[in-house]
Amino acid sequence: MTHETSHDTAHDTRHDSGYDVVVIGGGPAGVAGALSAAQAGASVVLIDAGARLGGQYFRHQAGGRPTGHGAERFARQCRALESRATLLLGHKVWAVEQDGDGSITVHCLEGRDERPVSVTARAVLVATGAHDRPLPFPGWDLPGVFTAGGAQALLKGNGVTAGRRVVVSGTGPFLLPVAAGLAAAGASVAGVFEANGLFGLARHPLLAAGKAGEAVGYGAALARRRVPYRTRHAVVAAHGTTSVTHVTVARLDPAWRILSTRTVECDAVAAGYGFVPQIELAVQLGCATGHSPDGSPVVAVDAAQRTTVAGVYAAGEPTGVGGAALSELEGRIAGLTIARDLAAPGGSLDHVPGVLRRRAERLRAFGEALQHAYPVQPGWQDWLADDTLICRCEEVPLAAVREAMTLGATDARSVKLLARPGMGWCQGRVCGYAVSCLSGEPTTQAPRRPIAQPIPLGCLERIDDEQPR
Repeated sequence: MTHETSHDTAHDTRHDSGYDVVVIGGGPAGVAGALSAAQAGASVVLIDAGARLGGQYFRHQAGGRPTGHGAERFARQCRALESRATLLLGHKVWAVEQDGDGSITVHCLEGRDERPVSVTARAVLVATGAHDRPLPFPGWDLPGVFTAGGAQALLKGNGVTAGRRVVVSGTGPFLLPVAAGLAAAGASVAGVFEANGLFGLARHPLLAAGKAGEAVGYGAALARRRVPYRTRHAVVAAHGTTSVTHVTVARLDPAWRILSTRTVECDAVAAGYGFVPQIELAVQLGCATGHSPDGSPVVAVDAAQRTTVAGVYAAGEPTGVGGAALSELEGRIAGLTIARDLAAPGGSLDHVPGVLRRRAERLRAFGEALQHAYPVQPGWQDWLADDTLICRCEEVPLAAVREAMTLGATDARSVKLLARPGMGWCQGRVCGYAVSCLSGEPTTQAPRRPIAQPIPLGCLERIDDEQPR
């Protein structure tokens, strides 16, 4: 399944006053939401920055097909959506705003030329997914050090392994499919190092039972290739000159303090410590936020996926990280809700089949249990040295962060103003969590960015020249 087209060859469902629904995000939540709304009679446009539908979970190469659990189902949904909705792929959304009449305008950049375009609709579904949450450690700025999601994206999207001999480190079950995928593609996986314990879900056996087969499958794939899996271990430093050549792996106590270390040779590292929901667009629209069990800010929604702003809905990871299956269910619920609300705003949940609600509740509970089972412990801060870069974009070391605090900085924002972490290309997406932890500030603060994606300054000058889609 390949989706290389944008508006020119997509099925146009727009009416004179714009679309009924604009869906932002082409992953499991966005596709399910767009399809459900379209099948219920709404005119739908789906916008995604990628060249193909799939998001991060179902990312795949040009001319290929998505793989993984639920891939065939997702492919069927994409085929059904193509004839029912307009697909604007290769469109990067950088801002959204609610107009005086209650409609939503989405501002995008189209293609490599970054042509400014806009889309207007009566309602918007924010299904923008999440990004990796990295933790800094000495040497993490060396070439060859990837986030776990980055290593998987490189493999799925380009068929390229992060290295010939890879170490996978961090916490959470996501490490297993990353390691299994790399091994299956021919990389030598030198080890999977889980910072937390082995039985994190032991207190939730009923919730874990539904995913046990998936975990066993990944475990068996690693065992066949004799890939070691070590709990209470993590990469605490990477070493090399022009690129990583070896890492220091530490045995940890439950608080992640170092007990002992050893060296493992490798030419690549894939490290991941969970995910951060991407909620910037919902925050731009004024939606209320809460926080997930791991402290991440999330969009607050009701049982029908409505946010606190009329006409704005959210589904998938922006409402709390819970995996592809939950994202799809929330997308379906959101699509049904949008179609109903456009006809008769508000009301009960009668439009959502009970089986969908019950499955979503179970998967949501499982996602929350995972976050409780695989927390980020404070001991990681002891892994750092004064010259460890905290912000790679602006090359801000730990010493500069600490100096800012001695000068009176009491939160991440004041540290940013004094030492510049978070002022670079990523706008704090990579270093924001670490800076908040180091400054002693809660990590539940919602990001407030008037521009959700990096864009050329000239785009702001050309905003009046936007072409409607």
